[in-house]
Amino acid sequence: MAEIQTAPTKTNLLRITQELKFARLGHELLDQKRNILVNELLHLVEQAADSQMRAETLLKEAYYALEEAIMKNGRYAIFTQSSGVNINAEVQIRKRKVMGISLPVVETSFESHAPYISPLGTDYWMDAAIVNFREVLSQMGKLAELKISIIRLAREVRKVIRKVNALDKIAIPNLSVALHHISSRIEENERDMFVLMKMVKKNLELKNA
Repeated sequence: MAEIQTAPTKTNLLRITQELKFARLGHELLDQKRNILVNELLHLVEQAADSQMRAETLLKEAYYALEEAIMKNGRYAIFTQSSGVNINAEVQIRKRKVMGISLPVVETSFESHAPYISPLGTDYWMDAAIVNFREVLSQMGKLAELKISIIRLAREVRKVIRKVNALDKIAIPNLSVALHHISSRIEENERDMFVLMKMVKKNLELKNA
């Protein structure tokens, strides 16, 4: 603990009292913010794990459907049919706020210009592959949204934790010690002044006797 250099005056006493009150309030608010961010972070991590598994499952199903379509129709036929697929994909990114932190919201939409493939010569697996790859793209957008949100929240949680620790372990203890020191010195000075005044009064009474 560094040596306290603050003069033991009532002005400093009031100032440090206010600073300590403000530091404790800041600590309480930051602690609440930390808890909210951590809860949100844990929620997103759980969502991201589910989204990751969902994306991997959809990707396997999409490639399986494509392989089945190739086996039943031939690679050249699938290549020819795929050139007729006319689906526009649009990815829109919005923002949402969590405790002042900007997080992305990814929305994927599709616009199909049907009929983009003639129903003649196609089968279930070709249609399934198209549907599955669309779902994969949507899921990948959601996964990217979650991962970016997790990174931003984790970075903010680290900052808040550092601030909470600085207040808890440095600022508040130092201010508390300074407040106690100044209060003790002021009380000591007041006692000394009281004793001195009694002595002066007693001396005056003796002189006037």
